[in-house]
Amino acid sequence: MSSTRDGKKLILVIGATGAQGLAVIDKLLAPSFDGSPSPYAVRALTRDPTSRRAQELTGRGVECVKGAFDDLATVARALEDVYGAWVNTDGFTVGEQKEVWAGIRIFELAKQAGAVRHYVWSSLDYALKAGNYDPQYRCEHYDGKARVADWMRSQPSDLGRDGMSWSIVTSGPYMDMLFNMMFGPLKRRPDGTAVFATPVGNGHVPMIALSDLGFFARYTFDHRKETSGAEMKIASDIVGWDYLVRTFEQVTGQRAIVVHQTLDEWFENFEGVDDPVANERESDGSTTWRENFSGWWALWRDDVIARDMSWVRKVHPGSHTLEAWMRENCYTGDLRRRNILKNTEDGKTIRPKRSAIEHL
Repeated sequence: MSSTRDGKKLILVIGATGAQGLAVIDKLLAPSFDGSPSPYAVRALTRDPTSRRAQELTGRGVECVKGAFDDLATVARALEDVYGAWVNTDGFTVGEQKEVWAGIRIFELAKQAGAVRHYVWSSLDYALKAGNYDPQYRCEHYDGKARVADWMRSQPSDLGRDGMSWSIVTSGPYMDMLFNMMFGPLKRRPDGTAVFATPVGNGHVPMIALSDLGFFARYTFDHRKETSGAEMKIASDIVGWDYLVRTFEQVTGQRAIVVHQTLDEWFENFEGVDDPVANERESDGSTTWRENFSGWWALWRDDVIARDMSWVRKVHPGSHTLEAWMRENCYTGDLRRRNILKNTEDGKTIRPKRSAIEHL
């Protein structure tokens, strides 16, 4: 039988202390639209329950349990007696092959648990497939999640009283990454001009505000029948860099400029781009950060990935435009690298190369 705590449905969140997990938990714990208390309680799987982020969750009444998504014994224990699961695995830790295996096994463990009624896989677009298997679009941290989603479609989504239904929420780059070096300005010139350097060319990124991602997580659990066996492809706004700079200037009153770069030129702005993209790997010939993000940027440069924004706005009329997000977050272009992505906070990603950035 699925567990309730004070009459609430218990949801396991895997990836709980990452940027996405925190946003999902925020919405799961929020009051319902009619003002009534949330029908959900949260159990969080975390590698370190003593970490700052985990301790903050504990202070909000979240049950934090020690484990990792690739430690399947701890996952099995965490799935005991839960009503639902939000599963966001971390390819940046383990790499593509282990992520695919773990993603399939976690689904199987949820079925074996017997109590899980709603299983939600947090996915990304199948980059290689969307690009007709052209290797220039191969992006490891996207393709791994998407292969699991493809496999899930072969499984029944059972809405029966004792069954487990599944849903897929496919998101994309966080709009909140405007607070870090991927999307935010890399420097300011002496006259105060903010410099947004990018290899995106004339392409567009379907950005998702983390709070909107949290909305769709809650929506999925609130609408089990409607989302059973379905994939929801979500975004907040479709952002090109001319639009980004124009909106930035309108919101902040500051001057800004786009510096278009080739992929090689853009990678020269950073240290560590030739390290493995999976941070538990060493220099062992596995996919590098440069190789992974070459495919990632190619997706947006060539507008390979699309979103049905009319559907998004219909389901979530309050979803953010770029301007709305900037105003809500009092965005000024200042970077807050350690406050968004957990790998950045933990020092497990690329670093700025000041000697290159100063020439922008």
